Amino acid sequence: MSGPARRPAGGAVRRHGVEPVSYRIVPVDPHAHLFEITLTIAQPDAEGQRVALPAWIPGSYMIREFARHVVSIGARSAGRAVRLRKLDKHTWQAGRCDGPLTLVYRVYAWDLSVRAAHLDATHGFFNGTSVFLRVLGQEDRPCEVLIEPPSGEEYAGWRVATTLPEAGARRHGFGRYRAADYDELVDHPVEMGRFTLDAFEAGGARHEIAITGRHDADTARLCRDLARICAQHARLFEPRTRRAPLERYLFLVMAVGEGYGGLEHRSSTALICSRNDLPWRGQREVSEAYRTFLGLASHEYFHTWNVKRIRPAAFARHDLQQENYTRLLWIFEGFTSYYDDLILVRSGLIGRDAYLDLLAKVITGVMRGPGRRAQSVAESSFDAWIKYYRPDENSPNAVASYYAKGSLVALALDLTIRSRTGGRRSLDDAMRLMWTRYGRHFFSRREGLGEEEFPRLLEEAVGLRLDAQIRNWAYGTAELPLAPLLKTVGVELAFGRGDQGPVSLGARLATRDRQVEIATAYSGQAAQRAGLSAGDTLVAVDGLRVDERALKALLARRKPGDRLRVHAFRRDELFECELELDAPPATDAKLKLMPGPGARATRLLGGWLGGGRSGPAG
Repeated sequence: MSGPARRPAGGAVRRHGVEPVSYRIVPVDPHAHLFEITLTIAQPDAEGQRVALPAWIPGSYMIREFARHVVSIGARSAGRAVRLRKLDKHTWQAGRCDGPLTLVYRVYAWDLSVRAAHLDATHGFFNGTSVFLRVLGQEDRPCEVLIEPPSGEEYAGWRVATTLPEAGARRHGFGRYRAADYDELVDHPVEMGRFTLDAFEAGGARHEIAITGRHDADTARLCRDLARICAQHARLFEPRTRRAPLERYLFLVMAVGEGYGGLEHRSSTALICSRNDLPWRGQREVSEAYRTFLGLASHEYFHTWNVKRIRPAAFARHDLQQENYTRLLWIFEGFTSYYDDLILVRSGLIGRDAYLDLLAKVITGVMRGPGRRAQSVAESSFDAWIKYYRPDENSPNAVASYYAKGSLVALALDLTIRSRTGGRRSLDDAMRLMWTRYGRHFFSRREGLGEEEFPRLLEEAVGLRLDAQIRNWAYGTAELPLAPLLKTVGVELAFGRGDQGPVSLGARLATRDRQVEIATAYSGQAAQRAGLSAGDTLVAVDGLRVDERALKALLARRKPGDRLRVHAFRRDELFECELELDAPPATDAKLKLMPGPGARATRLLGGWLGGGRSGPAG
């Protein structure tokens, strides 16, 4: 079990006379979106204590510079002001002091996402990495935090949702909380306000779901469905005990008009979704929108094992002030992306046909991106800090998704293992071995998967040497042999042109103010060959003014090889070019169960998809 769930409740955390680092956080001005934090360091470095705010948050691999939101900061000791000197973009050093040091600072919180902090008169949310300064040299000390409500009668109904262990506060109440160290402190997001709260049991643990924002969700339905998902995850990693690695888990859900995203934590997840993705009372089917939400929740819950406890060695102890590099995100995010929807069909929430539709969309998305030929998922993992989280107009040509293509690498490995072992082994066995070796006792050992270790671990788990496949599929850019692999489990994969029309411009288009703009000119395809680039605005084709509708009608009358005379603006300069149309690439995947695939394929299919049944599930 994880550390915090096993410590007795109540009282401050002290180890052999070591004073905890103390924080107090209060929404001092919700209308101005300001949190005020008081940090008290009982035993500061007498020569000048240094403090720093993290530059990034684990699970989102981009430098975000949270310190830019600190709008004021000051320090005092023994009733006197202490000089603070800023050393770099996120680090401060206090002057000499003989006793406890107190810093008071304010943080601007207006980032409505799962990564930072947000505050207004309706609610408050924060991740610790956005608001809690790290006391350099004292990161291993216990921490306590006093969470207080904003002042005013209009906030009288507010309460708190977090999995931080209570230290005097009542569950869901304002008051004092605690953590074993700084790493634990910042791994428990906090929601405050008026939210819908419900709970369920799964995997021997209490699970809660707190929904903030206007919604009409059927929380009883949500609890039933999430319980099936959570139980299936626990069964995968712990087939004997079927227990989750914690005693309490929290889904923090922010329901908005349009939004999608999630971020994993050791015993909770922060999710943002469209309120229309949540099920309503009386809804019987699993709609496409609801399926999207369930897949997101499944993804983040799988991270409870894979990345929060099973980690790459590079993440065993995060350095929160700079990039932490690994080439293994295709395992930690890609494998998670593979299992998120797979768990939906194994738990019976969706049918086999619905799952194959989801898988076909992933395959189509990967095949439409030329970046899969330019970058391996291992390279994509390493460059996540500068490429994946900072997409631009050329990203489709240059970047492979370690999420999407990584999930297909997982699929290819899983089907290879199942086929070669007659269904006796699978990728599940590798996940369980990683869990046993690295995850189950992570918070006491802090050991992670080495950069070159996975091929040997996979061989140990399944009895097959798949070095060549891993080298070609994950560390190279070879096409994945999905069609023959899917055929071994009785699934037919075919590629078509979908509704793309008879010809292709070789570009992703966008409409702005009724004008057609090149969003991406795909590498080596028609638009790029003609000299068109991202940002160019199409004005006329063959002498006729075009908008989105006119262009679509014009292209419907053309065939591959036809030439078009295109007038376009680049910035404020008009130019002309000639474009030769291509046939649209056959990238749209279609998956279907093969009729009469044979007993072996049927058995492998059942082992792969578990209890999922063909057809829609209610």
